[in-house]
This record gives sequence, C-alpha cells and structure tokens, in this order.
Amino acid sequence: MSTALASFAYPLGLIGAALSISWLGQTAAKSIARQPEAGSTIQTVFILGAAFIEALTLLAFVLKLIG
Repeated sequence: MSTALASFAYPLGLIGAALSISWLGQTAAKSIARQPEAGSTIQTVFILGAAFIEALTLLAFVLKLIG
C-alpha cells in the first residue's frame, strides 16, 4: 500500500470508529431508557463493543506505523 493511500485510509478508519462508538452509545442509552432493569447488562455489552472498536482502531494505527 502506498504511503499516500495509507495516509488517506487511516483517518477514514478513525472517523468510522468514532461514528460507530457514538452510535453504540446512543443505542445503549436508548435501550437503558426503555428497560432500566437491564441497564447493567446493556452497559457491559456497550463497554465490550467499545473496547473491540478501539482495539481495531489501535490495530489500524500500528499497521500504519509499520507500513
């Protein structure tokens, strides 16, 4: 992959990660508002989802540094 293409692809990955975490948070907040008794389960799923998204973003960063 060329340097110019990698420099363009990485910010797109960051934007995608930011949008997906914000969508995940919005959905979790709506779900907790609808069903407060399931709040702890929803919060756990939200944290795991956000961690996976952040891990993929970190992987993209490392791959950009390597390549």
